[in-house]
Amino acid sequence: MKLVIQIPCYNEEQSLPVTLNALPKKINGIDEIEILIINDGSDDKTVEVAKSLGVDNFVDFPRNSGLAKAFSAGLNKSLQMGADIIVNTDADNQYCAEDIENIVKPILDGNADIVIGSRPVSQIVHFSFVKKILQKIGSFVMRILSSTDVEDAPSGFRAFSRNAAVQINVFDKYTYTLETIIQAHAKGLVIKSVPIRVNPDLRKSRLVKNTWDYIFRSVITMCRMFVIYRPFRFFATIALLFALSGLILGLRFLYFYLFSSGAGHVQSLILSAILIIIGVQVFVIAILSELVSINRKMIEDVQRRLKSFEFEKDKL
Repeated sequence: MKLVIQIPCYNEEQSLPVTLNALPKKINGIDEIEILIINDGSDDKTVEVAKSLGVDNFVDFPRNSGLAKAFSAGLNKSLQMGADIIVNTDADNQYCAEDIENIVKPILDGNADIVIGSRPVSQIVHFSFVKKILQKIGSFVMRILSSTDVEDAPSGFRAFSRNAAVQINVFDKYTYTLETIIQAHAKGLVIKSVPIRVNPDLRKSRLVKNTWDYIFRSVITMCRMFVIYRPFRFFATIALLFALSGLILGLRFLYFYLFSSGAGHVQSLILSAILIIIGVQVFVIAILSELVSINRKMIEDVQRRLKSFEFEKDKL
């Protein structure tokens, strides 16, 4: 059983030694552990520092491409390296490396495809009160949208089985954390959460430079992923809202027509007809989007088979 620990890096020469030195050298149930550094266009000595500490595996981007792209490239490289389990952690040593054994255990036991480390958000000293509240609200919304019980949706401390890694596609250019949860559940992958510990802050987050910008981007990502993986439910809900609004206005007109003169309420009838027509049209879009979704699932199944064949060849 081979474990690859992938670490996306952007100018991490200061924090990387701490992170690498903390990584476990041996884990029960794991025969081999390898480290993979995804160098996301660093212009400092990140690569040199990693090599000096014994890292042999790298993915290099000529320029900074963002966390999502680095994460996705890391998964593919890890699969090429023959990984049975892939752990993603941050280069700033935010997550306690000793807990890697805890997040791979459900996969080793065959109880999960993806394991997400759940931080004790309310106890993290360097998180502001506002950030703690927003983290909890965001995770709550994600649980509703994804129909999962993920406790810490933004956590980047995750373990993926080989089967899960082959199926994951990252479309977002900003982050992968929220997208992969919705996507994984839609593909029938089992997601588990396990409690983890965090270390003292070594530097400020580069992903969350502005809280409100992060919230905006996260909401956009959630909506986009919900449309992609729950298209019928999304458009059918909108269609229902339009149709019900039209029906209510139609009943209002009927009430005044039957029990009053009805004069001056024709506009209600016109608006009612318009809303119902829009509702019907959106429902047609819901049906068409579901057909597109079925086609996407078939394409993804073909992609999974091709990737499995390709990476199994590399493993041999």
